[in-house]
Amino acid sequence: MTPLILLLIGIVVVLGSILVIRLHAVLALLFGAFVVALLTPSSFLQRYALSNKFSESQLNALINQSAGERVAIGFGDTCAKIGLLIVLASIIGKCMMDSGAAERIVRTMLRISGEKKAPVAFTVSSFTLGIPIFFDTVFLLMVPLARVMGVRHPRSYALYVMAIIAGATITHSLVPPTPGPLFAARALNVSIGAMIIMGTVIGLACSTAGLLYAYWLNKRQNIPLRTTADISVEKLKEWSNKETKQLPSFFMSVLPILLPIILIAGQAIAKVMKDDLPGSINAFFKLTGDPTIALFIATIISLILVTQHHSNWLKEIQKSVEEAIYSAGTIILITASGGAFGAMLQQTSIGSWLAENIGQYKLAILPLAFFITAIIRTAQGSATVAMISAVGMLTAFNTPGALNFHPVYLAIVIGCGSKLFQWMNDSGFWVICKMSGFSEKETIRNSSFQMMIMGFVGLIVTMLLAKFIPFPL
Repeated sequence: MTPLILLLIGIVVVLGSILVIRLHAVLALLFGAFVVALLTPSSFLQRYALSNKFSESQLNALINQSAGERVAIGFGDTCAKIGLLIVLASIIGKCMMDSGAAERIVRTMLRISGEKKAPVAFTVSSFTLGIPIFFDTVFLLMVPLARVMGVRHPRSYALYVMAIIAGATITHSLVPPTPGPLFAARALNVSIGAMIIMGTVIGLACSTAGLLYAYWLNKRQNIPLRTTADISVEKLKEWSNKETKQLPSFFMSVLPILLPIILIAGQAIAKVMKDDLPGSINAFFKLTGDPTIALFIATIISLILVTQHHSNWLKEIQKSVEEAIYSAGTIILITASGGAFGAMLQQTSIGSWLAENIGQYKLAILPLAFFITAIIRTAQGSATVAMISAVGMLTAFNTPGALNFHPVYLAIVIGCGSKLFQWMNDSGFWVICKMSGFSEKETIRNSSFQMMIMGFVGLIVTMLLAKFIPFPL
């Protein structure tokens, strides 16, 4: 049995369980994770550990773990990475809607950009926010605004969600300081400045393509604004009918979104400039710039917003937090189950297996890098892991005389390849699916195919720039 066969088995189990048997996503993903874990031999685990440079003690610990322990660890690791962020972001979003803050932001944005340009405003905003912040966090912070907009224009609700995805998802893979592009730049000896500039330029082309696809698809579908666990459509409509003076100020409304962005971005900047900044500033951003701490601060502000616009504020806060936690719990379970499934696929050593077998084909370097990354992404779910794995395989190309173009193009095309193909083994898939109210099929049609188009556009634009402007910096 090869890792590829294990991958195919896992795909059949998960997709069959969800789409045919109609199992709940949590059970389907855990079922797939257990099947893959049970079928993975110890030789595959050894290969996975060696490729990830495990110590001897870590290798022995992995081999001695049962299938159940490995699935539980994969589940727990995903919870550790994103669980608290989902809880806090859910509370922030719920409080912003219950206090009218989300409604106020949308009204101000519409007054500035106009309703017809609202999708563009969403894309530009999420593109900017996605540079210092993980995609999941950006989406969690902005989806309440898309839902409020959806009340005004139900026919365009899916368009607003896709506009957010078009912006945030591409900077996550192309523009430092997020881990994937940062690692790619360092490994391929590309300056951070060059990666930021070219990643932004090519990322704008990708986001434009993603937004155009969103407009095109929205004319051919009608996904309604659905009630989710955190708030009903009727409640959203209630806020839309209130006068502006009954809503919080714009500054206070935007603060729960803006403040964590400033703190997280400040930490990234402080890391780069730590030798030029006072120790107190470095210490401040080291503490407050942690995403969990930053969102916790924003949560407190969002709770304060609720107290200012309800007479019985204590009861309202209790209700908002309870409903938000209930909603977040479901999302965390699904996301962590997807993380466990992805971790089990990674432990089959599918990454290193693909490296050895795909590398036999004599393709051009840029499309080769793109498709290697895409296959690894599809196989194990994580865009960042796919980029890191692909960079490790492709650094050999970045030797004197091997490239006739700037290595920044190689780093960027790896990032573009990591957009293909998002499906049920990716925790981000479930964040989009459950927070937006989309079904699994709708998420694939809207989000997954949108990312695929953006990835291919990035490949084409990168190859054209590498041909006509081989050394741009």
